[in-house]
Amino acid sequence: MTTWHIILLAAILAYALKLSGYLIPPSFVERPTPARVANLLTVALLSALIVVQTVGAGQAIVFDARVPALLVAAGLFALRVPFILVVLAAAVTAALIRMLT
Repeated sequence: MTTWHIILLAAILAYALKLSGYLIPPSFVERPTPARVANLLTVALLSALIVVQTVGAGQAIVFDARVPALLVAAGLFALRVPFILVVLAAAVTAALIRMLT
């Protein structure tokens, strides 16, 4: 099996999974428990993605300037600062730490 075969198979499987979502009856999705699980699962997956992208480097865990920048961003989000200011503050934090090290 070549790389292109694997890519095509993955694309077909992803499309089939997307189409299978239409087979779920709307009454099931509107119940409180599945709706709550879907909301919490979204937050958990996004949190995991953020952590992996922040401290992961290949097969290793790396604590560099991204970690303090993420902490600054989380603190500013908790204070409900506008998104563009959060991004700028996190970028400045990471840049200053990288400049000093």
